[in-house]
Formats: sequence, structure tokens, C-alpha cells
Amino acid sequence: MKVIDFKTASCKHCYKCVRSCSVKAIRVRDAQAQIMKEYCVLCGKCLEVCPQNAKTFVSDMDRVKYYIRSGEKVVISMAPSYMGILSADHPGKVVGALEALGFHAVRETAEGAAYVTAEYAKLLAEGAMDNIITTCCPSVNDLVEKYYPALTPYLAPVVSPMVAHGRLIKKIYGPDVKVVFLGPCVAKKEEAEEDERTAGAIDAVIHFGELKEWMDEKGIVLNDCDVRPLANPDPGVNRLYPVSHGVVQSVMVKKVPEGYRKLFIDGIDNCREMLDAMEKGEIHGCFIEMNMCEGGCIKGPAVDKMNFSRFRARFDIEDRVEYTDAAYPGEAPEVEMTKHFYSRMMDMGKPTEAQIQAVLKATGKYNKDQELNCGACGYPTCRDKAIAVCQGKAEIQMCLPYTYEQAKSMSNLVMDTTPNLIMIIRNDLAIEEFNRKAEEVFKISRKEAIGRYIFEFLDGEDFETVLLTHESIHRKKVELTAWNMTALVTIVYIESRDALLTIIQDITAEEQEAEKQFQLKMQTLEVAQEVIDKQMMVAQEIAGLLGETTAETKSTLNQLKRSILSEEGK
Repeated sequence: MKVIDFKTASCKHCYKCVRSCSVKAIRVRDAQAQIMKEYCVLCGKCLEVCPQNAKTFVSDMDRVKYYIRSGEKVVISMAPSYMGILSADHPGKVVGALEALGFHAVRETAEGAAYVTAEYAKLLAEGAMDNIITTCCPSVNDLVEKYYPALTPYLAPVVSPMVAHGRLIKKIYGPDVKVVFLGPCVAKKEEAEEDERTAGAIDAVIHFGELKEWMDEKGIVLNDCDVRPLANPDPGVNRLYPVSHGVVQSVMVKKVPEGYRKLFIDGIDNCREMLDAMEKGEIHGCFIEMNMCEGGCIKGPAVDKMNFSRFRARFDIEDRVEYTDAAYPGEAPEVEMTKHFYSRMMDMGKPTEAQIQAVLKATGKYNKDQELNCGACGYPTCRDKAIAVCQGKAEIQMCLPYTYEQAKSMSNLVMDTTPNLIMIIRNDLAIEEFNRKAEEVFKISRKEAIGRYIFEFLDGEDFETVLLTHESIHRKKVELTAWNMTALVTIVYIESRDALLTIIQDITAEEQEAEKQFQLKMQTLEVAQEVIDKQMMVAQEIAGLLGETTAETKSTLNQLKRSILSEEGK
């Protein structure tokens, strides 16, 4: 199952998603980006940065609507960030809107967070773990399991508030109830539907942006809805889980014994810096609240494009929270809270040095000085990118300086080898580009020609006309007497630069050859006419001779006839 999908046709060679991906879990094939699911930690950065909206969240909305349409009992677990994200003038109106959509009951995920807080308090009180990393954020859990497997013993063996709440709801309403999680996170979908350790707690995941679209579709205006009560008891300070430092504050209300230094870290780069230090053995005795999203879960990647400020959202949540401990879980049903973490690291294999050098040389990098490490391809160094090419994650053409030089050299090759004169003329009729053939014909170097005016070399009337009318001239035959040349002149208006592309094709040799052929044809015609005239004279002479001969023959035959008849008369 996919959580983030790519629209192939929209991917435009920008590599912005590769640059933004801290773990480089995006493969580029045939110039199209693809998520490598086994390496992805679902931080959602690619969703946020894609300028073409080529990445989309795979929605469960149709499934949720089907549950409700089929008459299923559907309970929604709503992340407490709703208080800052949804612009309701009273939290109860959100409940009213959800009930109007057909949900049987609306409960806050903070109810499950109360259970998680209690488990963290136990771990702190026991003091058996060197470091404790909170496990509320599934992206952080993925980061540790896939990239820092040696640190999995430091992950608190506790399920997330979403999973705890899903299990609690099924305890309260029965196993057949459908539980839908509503929040700002894309990683929750995978945690709910693909992780065998937490399967069955949540039946579908939707985000706040999808909810807003659904309400618009149904014509539901949030602030026009009735104020309805939540179905759960007040979870108190546990509603702070979405904001940075919220987990630590919730645990501190428990008044657990001191012994751990409490830290809160958000943002993937900060998380990785902490994990790197921990892997080196530099961190001990810490309780670490770790969130993949900067500022916590208030503005997760699934709702990044919704128009609200995460700072205002944080203030709204903090202003509405009562900083008291929840009255449960001691009085509520028991819920299985344990989750064991393990290494899920995938090894793509490291290429040999010879393979890496072959890729570097293929992009024109024969020594360290030629490795620019510009990062345009999405990788921090040319070497990292070469390794990615060897692993099938990247393409050689992703090196933009190399691609540019290739295109430039090909362009220069065309400009230098074409038999035509090529010039770019600015809108003030000054020369901006001047190729090698133009240098040969006009007997002036490119350096000397650039900046001079075209009318110093050619009649400027046609150039002025094209600049004025924006109508190009194609293959106009012109006699360039000063240059002993007959040419076909093409002047094309370049709208994007308000300039002229001029191509002059020298057809002098062709014209001379054509004239030679014409003269040859004329000579041939003259010879043919002479032959015809002679033939006519001969024919006339032959006709005359034939006429005389015929008359003599006729006279002789008549005499013979008379002679014969005369003899018979005897």
C-alpha cells in the first residue's frame, strides 16, 4: 500500500524532493521520481516542497464514507491539534460538524495520550533504560529502525497515542466498531494499516484538509454547527502532545522521580544530529521527546497547504488546555500498550571504488577539483551522487553542471560547424551572438562583432521591419554585393527576448551552378535548332528529288502502256 503517490506526468526534473529528503529515499528513473518505500520514513517533506504537486497523500476518504453509508458504527479519534488547525470559535462545533457527517461518536486522541503518558512515567520511575526516546511519532520510529538500528533499545516500548486510543475505543464500543483517525500526519496511515505490531487498532486515516473538503462538499459551515460535547473525559495536559515539548510537560505533571534530563527535539535534521551523537555514545540519562516535524504535530505535511500559522495554532491549543493530569487510565479499561522495536535496516550494498570513479568520470570529474559538490542533483557531494547512480537510485543526467556543459558543447558544435551564418540581433540592432561562419564571411572576430550594429554589415531595413511587426521573414533571396554573395536570409523574431535570430544561407555556389546549367541548356537548344533546320532542308531536297523521279517514272510507264496497246491492236 502506498501512503504518498507520485503523478508521473507532473515530475519536471527539478530534484527538489531529492534535495529535501534527508534519508535519500527517492529514486529517479527515466527522469521521474519514485519513493523507495523500504527506505522512506514518511516525513512528508517531498509533499511539502514539490512545486508541481506531483506528490499526493493516498486517501482513505472513500473507505470512511462507505463505512458511514453502510450503516457501520464509526467513531472518530481526533488529534488534539484540531484546536489550532480548524478555525472554530468553539471546540464543540467541530464535534457538531463531525456528527453531522455521520460519525457515531467523536473522541480526542489525547485520551489515548493519557495512557501513553502513564507508561512513560513508569519507564522514568524504573530508570532501567540509559536513554528513553518517545515513540509517539511513527516517522521517528522508522528513522531509528531503518537508519539507526543500534539505537532501537532506546525507543520506549510503548504504542503511540493513536494506537492506544484505537484499542481503547474498540474496548468501549466493541470490536466491530470502525475507528477513524483524524490528524495532520501522513505517517499515521502506515502505522495504522501496515505495521503488524499495531494492526487492527485503526481502520482508516484522514487528515484535516480532507475533512474540510468533505464539509465543503456537504455544505457544512463549521461555525454554523451546534456545539456538541466530546464523548471522552477531559484528558487535561495530554492535549499538549501535538506541540513541541508537549509530551515532556504531560509527563512532568505526573511528578515522576528525577533522574533523567528531559529534552525535546523536532525537525529531521535535529533528530539525526541527536541520534548520531547517541550512536557515538555521547548521550546518556536523557528522556527525549522527538518529533519529525518542526514545531511538533501541529502542522504536519498532510495539512501543510492549509492556510494557517503553526504559531497561532500552538497558542490556541495552549490557551485551551487545562494543565492537569487526566483522571484515567487507572479508572478506564485496560489497553495493551507494549510495542517492541527492531532493526528494519535495508542494505543496498556499497559499490566498489572503481565503479564510483567510472560514474564520476562519465560526468567529466577526473579529479577532486572537478567535483563541484553543488547539490543541485539532490545529493550533498558528487561522490554521494555517484554512489546513488551505482545503486540505481539516481541517473547520470541528474548532474546539472554536466548536463549544462553537454548542452553547451553541443550548441557550440552546431554553431561552429554549420555552413550558415548565425547571429542574434538585439532590439537595438546590436549584435549579441556571432558564429564562426559569420567571422569567415565578414572578416571580423566574434569578440569584435558583438556590440556592433547589424547595419554595419547588411541592409538593416528587414531587421527593423521584423522588430516592428514581429512577423518573421523566411528564406528571402538577397544579393549581398559587398560580400560577393547570394543568400537566403531568415529573420525570426524571438518574443521571449525581444530579439532576432538571423540565419544567412550562402547560395552563391548554387546560383553559379544554376546559371552554368542554364547556359548549357541554352547552348543545347541552339544546337538542337540547327539540327532541326538542317533536317528540314534535307527533307525538302529529298522531297524535290522524289517529285522529279516520280514524274519521269510516270511518263515512262505511260509510254510503255501505249506501246503495248499498239502492238495488241495489230
